[in-house]
Amino acid sequence: MDNYTIADNFSLLGKLLDIHGDNGFKAKSYASAAFTIEKLPVQLSELKPADIFVIKGIGNTIGTKIIEQLETGKMEALDEILSKTPPGIIEMLSIKGIGPKKISTIWKELEIETLGELLYACSENRLTLYKGFGEKTQQNIKESIEFYMGNLGSYLYQQIEPFAADITEKMKGEWKENVFLLTGEFRRQMEVIEKLEWVTTCSPSSLETFFTSNGFEIKTDEIGYISFKGKEKNITLGFYCCDEKNVSNKLFATSCSEEFLLAWKKKTKWDETKPFSSEEDIFSAGNCSFIPAYEREKAEVISRPPSSQPIQPGDIAGIIHSHSKWSDGVNSIDEMAKAAIEQGLQYLVISDHSKTAFYANGLNEERLKAQHAQIDELNAKLAPFRIFKSIESDILNDGSLDYSNDVLAGFDIVIASIHSNLKMPEEKAMMRLMNAISNPYTSILGHMTGRLLLSRAGYPVDHEKIINACAAHNVVIELNAHPRRLDIDWRWISKAIEKNVLISIDPDAHSIDGYADCRYGVLVAQKAGLTKEKNLSSFSLQQFEAFVATQKSKRK
Repeated sequence: MDNYTIADNFSLLGKLLDIHGDNGFKAKSYASAAFTIEKLPVQLSELKPADIFVIKGIGNTIGTKIIEQLETGKMEALDEILSKTPPGIIEMLSIKGIGPKKISTIWKELEIETLGELLYACSENRLTLYKGFGEKTQQNIKESIEFYMGNLGSYLYQQIEPFAADITEKMKGEWKENVFLLTGEFRRQMEVIEKLEWVTTCSPSSLETFFTSNGFEIKTDEIGYISFKGKEKNITLGFYCCDEKNVSNKLFATSCSEEFLLAWKKKTKWDETKPFSSEEDIFSAGNCSFIPAYEREKAEVISRPPSSQPIQPGDIAGIIHSHSKWSDGVNSIDEMAKAAIEQGLQYLVISDHSKTAFYANGLNEERLKAQHAQIDELNAKLAPFRIFKSIESDILNDGSLDYSNDVLAGFDIVIASIHSNLKMPEEKAMMRLMNAISNPYTSILGHMTGRLLLSRAGYPVDHEKIINACAAHNVVIELNAHPRRLDIDWRWISKAIEKNVLISIDPDAHSIDGYADCRYGVLVAQKAGLTKEKNLSSFSLQQFEAFVATQKSKRK
């Protein structure tokens, strides 16, 4: 074990003691020891134990721990504190701008344990509510996490979309005579993208020359396929190379899941060697209505009767689930309403955090009265546009909501969501969710599993039971459109449609800019064949008012 490793161990021990709020003197002494050891001109492993103890800055405690590491390769004190520290907390030490003291606040006060949760909290403007975290600090942390996570190689669709468009345009500019068509995961609108791929008429040798001369390295080189990885983005760029007459065949084959493609070949006896001029011709030859790439996932889609037009981004008529300055949002209700009007929307549902969400400046009963009075004033001024009174009510440990029925009765709709104690078994999660769904004041079930893509799996649930319960109690299931949530998972939306349960594509917006996230909810909803008629946030103002009336009738 060399000096650098030993120094790193002491440095980490000191930081972890600070994070846990343990002995501050010990933390400083370990940090000082790390500095001393790193600057030593000789390797500690080459010294006799007695010589280690006489080094300036190395006392008995530090010296004993150095020898322990040299003899065993471990330090018991470090192993012990590591066992009590969530891996995500340790990972935060890699992020520029957050030291042990800030990490301690993030963990102990915000109850955040992963980088993904921290990034989401930054997006919700939540860090600024705590001492030592200003807007600039929050933005710097957000950018540092995004950079760090980008280097891990997996991206949210929303994160990689601008890069995909940019590099496609650059290639079209470089090879004006060649075709470059995005395919694979990106064309299928998958929520997480592991690699970007194109079908192209450009030759592999030409691609190799261009990319290697621009600092990319070859990752795969096979007949008809070549891929590269560069320094700008830690993501694989893959190219299916073919001649012009086979472009449609290759685009079709690479825009299907493996399950879909195998089923297609079996059902239609598709001849891959026969050139087709378009994907539409391929479907026509297979006696099948055209299926967009985003729906080519399950084999059953091939035999399904032609569906109605899937929902489009322009079908969103109102913003449901938004947070204002009253809790942890960035904008005032007035600003949010005016922005919605400018975007041609018909209504806005303000759903600030409830009183249990102290970490998000949740509203107590007195503040609710003041907020509702402000909404009444704005509605009188902004008609026919309408702002609805809502709340994102925390689902407590027993499944109850965190206001009395008298208070809940004052809302047009109630969104019920779990935000606390997320580490629970399925039995506990289901008890909380089922109790909340059966509550007559619950209108929408918010982000069903609490997942954060690429960072938190979410608590385990029985999707089918939840969907059945929502059908029985006339509760809408939210498709939280924040690109890091996209929860309910689109794979379960078709089951909800079967049970006649409405989906609501909601941005969970904490700023005006957040309205744009509705688009990412629409993109994954298209994969499940959701139509605007089955999406609550596509309801016209008149239809939504009727929905509110129905929800209020449940409470009697």
